[in-house]
Amino acid sequence: MKKALRIGVASLALAAVCTTGAIFDLERTSDNDFAAPYVQTAVLKQGATGGEVKELQRRLKMWGYYSGSVDGIYGPATVEAVKYFQRKNGLTPDGIAGRATYVALGMNDSVKVLDGNKGQSGNSSYTNSDLYLLAKCIYAEARGESYTGQVAVGAVVLNRVASSQFPNTVSGVIYQRHAFTAVSDGQINLTPDQTAMNAAQDAMNGWDPTYGCLYYYNPAVATSSWIFSRKTVTTIGKHIFAI
Repeated sequence: MKKALRIGVASLALAAVCTTGAIFDLERTSDNDFAAPYVQTAVLKQGATGGEVKELQRRLKMWGYYSGSVDGIYGPATVEAVKYFQRKNGLTPDGIAGRATYVALGMNDSVKVLDGNKGQSGNSSYTNSDLYLLAKCIYAEARGESYTGQVAVGAVVLNRVASSQFPNTVSGVIYQRHAFTAVSDGQINLTPDQTAMNAAQDAMNGWDPTYGCLYYYNPAVATSSWIFSRKTVTTIGKHIFAI
């Protein structure tokens, strides 16, 4: 009886080790692993740990707000980085990552948790070809802009795809006549860098820094009087985004 009990305990211990190992492998991702999975824990603040903290740190570090380790530990350095990001983006600098901070960071799965919607993120109807073409458009149109500005250009393309006013495919929108300067001057044929690829993926995952805009333009070089009549929603870098 005692022997059977010892075997049972040993089996449970082995199962626990195996399970822990699987979780460790899931979380062990590099700073550059853009598609790393993470576990949503809703609002994050000092003392929190886990994959979602790691994703928060990764994004903050990628955009220059955080210089510490992407270790999944919400310590004082992460708090200060979140405050820095919040101040720069017009949010209350409390160091707590809640819904508004998630939206600004493009952490859409975390937003869905807070909204009570745990469905799949992004749009699975897009293909790898769509992703690459969108990245080419972003690179050609906005490679000199901030990362948020590049995502914003991708979001405009996808907002057009979703709108009845425009073609309903990524290629249809991008190659619509006179729609994008980069197509007219041939820059669409340039090879996108990894930043543009990441921005395209973020846009496809649902991050929209433009809040639904269908147009953008650089007022310093725009020549169409019509575009100036569109209602401005936000300005990111050199681009004005409008509806």
